[in-house]
Amino acid sequence: MTEAAALPGRPRGGAITGQATPRAHCVLAPNPSAMTLDGTNTWIVAEPDSDLAVVIDPGPLDEGHLRAVIETAERAGKRVALTLLTHGHPDHADGAARFAELTRSAVRALDPALRLGDEGLEAGDVITTGGLELRVVPTAGHTADSLSFHLPADRAVLTGDTILGRGTTVVAHPDGRLGDYLDSLRRLRSLTVDDGVATVLPGHGPVLNDAQGAVEFYLAHRANRLAQVETAVEAGHRTSAEVVANVYADVDRSLWPAAELSVRAQLEYLGEHGLIQD
Repeated sequence: MTEAAALPGRPRGGAITGQATPRAHCVLAPNPSAMTLDGTNTWIVAEPDSDLAVVIDPGPLDEGHLRAVIETAERAGKRVALTLLTHGHPDHADGAARFAELTRSAVRALDPALRLGDEGLEAGDVITTGGLELRVVPTAGHTADSLSFHLPADRAVLTGDTILGRGTTVVAHPDGRLGDYLDSLRRLRSLTVDDGVATVLPGHGPVLNDAQGAVEFYLAHRANRLAQVETAVEAGHRTSAEVVANVYADVDRSLWPAAELSVRAQLEYLGEHGLIQD
């Protein structure tokens, strides 16, 4: 078995549910699958001495899970005062409206259709609920509305699906765009270099103890896949399905539909940059 310390980003061993940093606690949703890994990570974030908490990604519409999140916060002496969404995919956001009803908290998101309350989220916003400091980082690419949240006090970043605890994420074409995704990864790399971010708190999978290593792995992986797609096209594989069968031949076929979304994004990127011809 491969040691976790040797894997990209150095994933943390042990249970995913629980206290991950002094200010961030994970409650794992019961929705495991090939796409969601162990399930969706719902994050409760709060200052240790505050009675107010922020919840990031309530997860699917699962009453038991939503109530478990609330009970976890209450056991720590905290009331959920605000709900944030990293993006609108159902495994992260379908439970948001019910969670807002249960907690009487507003829901803030980049996409206006997902908001409940008067305020949205924009790049550069700073959340200060209960003395907490969360900085909104634009990380479009997986989806157009993807955001991450920088938690400076813990030298951590909550990445939603932009960086996962293991494996790599899908650029969900046509909503997701590869150029945006690469820019977002570079933005996250700057957080690790310039702002001292060391820990990734992902939307799925274990915590990563080496944020910079994780970002560098993702950038290298994307460059490698892009080169493979370009080579496949040059060899005569013209459609996204043909490219997937060639480039992802060693990947479980159940993941090919998701891989095809990323390939479409890669083909679009290569075409925009004049690297392949129709």
